[in-house]
Amino acid sequence: MQIDEVLRSPREAAGSRPARPAVLVAPVAGLLLGVLDFVWIKFVPFPLGDLGNSIAVWAVAAFLLTLLNRWSLPVGVLAAIVQLVVAVPAYYLAAAVIQHDDLRNMWDANAVLWAGFGVIAALVFGTGGVLARRASVPRLLRDVALALPGAVLFAEAALQLRRIGDPSYSAGGQAASGAVLIVLGLATTALITPGWPRRGIVLVFTLPLTAAGFVLLTLTGFR
Repeated sequence: MQIDEVLRSPREAAGSRPARPAVLVAPVAGLLLGVLDFVWIKFVPFPLGDLGNSIAVWAVAAFLLTLLNRWSLPVGVLAAIVQLVVAVPAYYLAAAVIQHDDLRNMWDANAVLWAGFGVIAALVFGTGGVLARRASVPRLLRDVALALPGAVLFAEAALQLRRIGDPSYSAGGQAASGAVLIVLGLATTALITPGWPRRGIVLVFTLPLTAAGFVLLTLTGFR
């Protein structure tokens, strides 16, 4: 089912098409996310390749998982958690297979930390994906939910752009990475939101959410 069809549906379509089982979809999505993320970093040139290092991209993946599947809120959130938690060891497994990294990276402290961040992201963005597709949810709340993917990408772009002038980073590299995230945020918002007037409204909602996301990313140690 297309994203536009999902969001334009006047009511839940549980009676018209059965939901795909989360117990199968979530771990497979996590495996693919982790493996493809490492492959992307390894083989796609900069600045596009830098998207593989983006926590915002993983958050958007959790949102899209629950947006595109007909799950209840509890099932959707659990599925998003499974997806992002599974993606962490899958990433390190791909690194072990492709470039012979230590397999112990799959369960070391760094992996546990990233899995923890994944749980937090899944709680927010998994919930957002479910709410964004629910016809029973007030339109205002659905539009706020649709603003989440763009906002997290813009917030990470702001972190990248803030590094310009820091001698520890390349100004050109940070500008390029930030620009890629901004374009991706705009494209994602346009893709998941039906109709240009509504896209404008959703983009307005991204502004305060971007500010909040920037603050939260900074407080959690992303500089």
